[in-house]
This record gives sequence, C-alpha cells and structure tokens, in this order.
Amino acid sequence: MISTKRIEDTICQLFQTAVINLPSDVKSALQEAYEKEESELGLLNLKAILDNIDMAEKMEIPMCQDTGLPIIFVKMGPVEVEDLYQGIKNGVEKATEEIPLRPNVVNPISRKNTGTNIGKEIPQIDIELIEENHLELTVFPKGFGSENNNALKMALPGEGIDGIKKFVVETVIKAQGKPCPPVVVGVGVGGSSDMAMKMAKKALLGKLGQRNQDKLIAQLEEKILAEINQSGIGPMGLGGKTTALDVKILTADTHTAGLPIGVCIQCWADRHATAILKP
Repeated sequence: MISTKRIEDTICQLFQTAVINLPSDVKSALQEAYEKEESELGLLNLKAILDNIDMAEKMEIPMCQDTGLPIIFVKMGPVEVEDLYQGIKNGVEKATEEIPLRPNVVNPISRKNTGTNIGKEIPQIDIELIEENHLELTVFPKGFGSENNNALKMALPGEGIDGIKKFVVETVIKAQGKPCPPVVVGVGVGGSSDMAMKMAKKALLGKLGQRNQDKLIAQLEEKILAEINQSGIGPMGLGGKTTALDVKILTADTHTAGLPIGVCIQCWADRHATAILKP
C-alpha cells in the first residue's frame, strides 16, 4: 500500500526540487549556449540566467517568481494506493505554503485566486497505466509566459514533414522574446487535437540533446532546431545565436484525414522532477 501521506510528502519534495534545482541536462545546454554565444547582449543575458540558477540553488529559493501551474504526470502500475488524488492535492497545497510557491490558480471568469494552487480541475493530473509494479510521479510547474505562446494546427495530410517544420518554426518566431528564450520546444504530431497538445507538453520532459529513436523524427528535430536558431531572436529576445536549446518531438498514429500538430513552448527554466514509489 502506498499511503496518501507518502504521496503528499513526495509531491511537496518534488516541487521543491523542480522550482529550485534545474535538471543537469538543461543547465549543461545553457552553459553550452553561453560558451558559443558571440553577441554581447546574448552573453549578458545568458550569464544572468546562469547566475540566477546558481543563486537559487545556494539560497534554496525558486529560480523564477512564476512557479507555474501545477501539472503532474502519473505512471501507475498494478499497485495499491490509498488516495492518489487527495495525496497529490495535499502535496501541492503543502508545497505552496512551505517552499513557498506563488499562488497562481484563479477562476477563469472572476479571476478570484484560490490562494492554494488548488482549484477546479487543478492540479492538472495526467495518468498513464504501466506494467511495472510502482507509481511514478513527475511534477511539471509550467510558467505561463511560455504557455501563452503554445499553438495547435489541424494540418492536412498533404502538408507532410515540410508543413510540420514550417508550423513549428513560425510558432517560435512569432513568439519572439515573450517566452523567455532560449526555449525548449515540445512538439506533438498525430492523434487527435487534444492528444497532440498533450504529447507536445510531455515532450518537454525528455532529456535535452537526446534524439528521437526514429531516425526520420530525429532528423526533423535537428532541422527545426537549426532553423529556429538561425532566426537571431536569441536569449530573452534581444539577439544571439541560441533561441532554442532543443526541439523534442513525440508522435502517435492518427486518422487518415488529419495531421494534428501541437507546439508547446517552455522557457529556459525547463523545470521538472520525478520520483518512483514502490509498495
């Protein structure tokens, strides 16, 4: 049995890790961007980002004032769990109070803030059933400076790979400096409209620099990344060589008449943390 309290404590700890300590692959990508940058403003902004990351770790405070919308990805095997939903909600509320997280959750119409990061249908929870005998929890605090620049296109099948590349690149270029580049770009291709957007978000959890196992998709990731970085938008939109740290693509089979393309943009703070709980 995995208790509600254990889930609560784990979720709280994961949020603390995610908002304070950036994953090593993201830090390495930012450091690499700094080392190859030639623009004076690009260097200045990347140094500020790297200093910010270092200071957040030393002072044990969130690296960004926008601690995001609480999104939790769950992989659940054949294990007995006391109360998964309540444990997650308790963990988010505890993290909000103790870390603290900025209370970001509001009613979409009245804009009244709940004050706890708990609300109707929030935290957002995605559950995937797996065969392994454990419960895997991943927290993904998603800031809305980047989230507001996401896009979906229900493309026609004839648009093909070129159409996918064009839409993703255009979406990032349209965003300019609003999502706090250098960004990570998640792309979902296939499924239905909502599935494409969900895959795009899940793609942001992948390790930076690690290519898709499908060689055709891997080539597409590299081509899109190169074209985005040729735009010159650069760090914080003020010019430079690195506009995107990486492009990650996930795919699913789809209907014969469609080609859904979802794009989810993440700022340089690609924050997420994972834990595995065994009975």
